[in-house]
Amino acid sequence: MDDERLKKQIGGNIMLHRKRLGLTQALLAEKLNYSDKAVSKWERGESAPDVLTLVQMAELFEISVDDLLSDPNALPENTGGVVEKAMEKAVEKTLKRKADKKIILGLASVLVWSVALLAFVIFSSLDLPRSWLAFFYAIPANAIVMLSLCSAWKDYRWNSLLISGIIWGTLLSLYVSLLVYLNANIWKLFLLGIPGQIAVLLWFRLYRKPNKGEADG
Repeated sequence: MDDERLKKQIGGNIMLHRKRLGLTQALLAEKLNYSDKAVSKWERGESAPDVLTLVQMAELFEISVDDLLSDPNALPENTGGVVEKAMEKAVEKTLKRKADKKIILGLASVLVWSVALLAFVIFSSLDLPRSWLAFFYAIPANAIVMLSLCSAWKDYRWNSLLISGIIWGTLLSLYVSLLVYLNANIWKLFLLGIPGQIAVLLWFRLYRKPNKGEADG
């Protein structure tokens, strides 16, 4: 079976089971952490979801992955077992890649906090005051590093949380710095984070907003 035919077959099965559950493309996309445009492309056979997404959809539809892949009117009965075994291997590889990404994120966080610890040790050894401030600045720095990695992997599920962490972590660092160096309790500094947080929420809400024509499909 060629790739284009398989994409059309998967897309038809997705549409069938989505409508069976009474879901719009936008609702299905939200449950899978994708855009409704991606779901629309799947159903039109222009692209196909990855293996892990197929597994998530199968669980959501309460069917097997094989049901999303196979065409009972076209495939022989003995093909299902072969497809299922291939899918199991693909799922194992996908899960391993996701585990590797989590390890990389963990190592990146350890590196950021190690740098903060190194700065604290050096500054405190030199009798520089408030060397512990390095740990406060590690908060937004850690969020920036994780945001960069997730964006490079095209994994945008945690972007809103990470951007919020950058905003509030930066404001916290500035507040504490002003407090200890200038003895200025400028708590109103945190008010600047409110419009920033609202902008983040609205931006990601806009990104998830369904296209009317596609959502009705």
